[in-house]
Amino acid sequence: MVGMLAWRLPRIGIAAALLAAAVGCASLPEEGDGREARIEANDPLEPFNRAMFSFNRSLDSYLLKPVAEGYVAVIPRPARTGIRNALDNLNAPIVFMNDLLQGELERAVVTLTRFAFNSTLGMGGLVDFMAEGGMEGHSEDFGQTLAVWGVPEGPYLVLPLLGPRPPRDLAGFAVDSVADPFNRYMRGQDHGEAVYARTGIDMIDQRSRVLGKFEELERTSLDFYSAVRSSYRQRREIAINNGQADPQTDLYNLPPLDDPAADGDASSKNGSNAE
Repeated sequence: MVGMLAWRLPRIGIAAALLAAAVGCASLPEEGDGREARIEANDPLEPFNRAMFSFNRSLDSYLLKPVAEGYVAVIPRPARTGIRNALDNLNAPIVFMNDLLQGELERAVVTLTRFAFNSTLGMGGLVDFMAEGGMEGHSEDFGQTLAVWGVPEGPYLVLPLLGPRPPRDLAGFAVDSVADPFNRYMRGQDHGEAVYARTGIDMIDQRSRVLGKFEELERTSLDFYSAVRSSYRQRREIAINNGQADPQTDLYNLPPLDDPAADGDASSKNGSNAE
């Protein structure tokens, strides 16, 4: 069920974006009602975004977080690492495509080499063979590619299920989802259940890797919504500039806190809700 819902996220996200724009344009605050501050923060739809933020946190609290905690409790760390490696390996063709579109030929060669060796010597990607040999991977998406091409981010936008997705990143997410070779092949072979399984497992794995971090971010923030908004933008800027931070590692692209090695073990299970 989670996987089937996740597979429909691009369509849901686009429809929600159009709805958000319509609602926002019809209900922008008058002068003196915080409009200037929202414009300055490039968040003209803040009332809508805060409502979606609360909705996503509730959904996480009752569904995604408990499932992620169960995943951590049942699946040992080495197996979770293998699953993450395999998911990253499946995403390598999309990374390679965006490397090329950004003119990053050296990074494209690294991505292609890692994919070839990890898919074979790494047993289908379960073992990050190339990282152990010193060739680390990286992440790229079409939202980053659009940024490199000079496309502006657009106003901040929070969508149900998807979290922060300004127009540029929403468009990038949709393109990557449609262009993904694994998804296209499986749908063509009438094996859509494999796509659902991959997407669902990826959601659970990503959430498991930030158990404990949301509570810390919320605890240290005067306004949790504003903190997440700022964190998202900082992470995306780092990613666009090929920084060390990887926006695909953390759910909704939140930054890691003081323990970057933590991946959701039992000691971190007191994390707060996702947005």
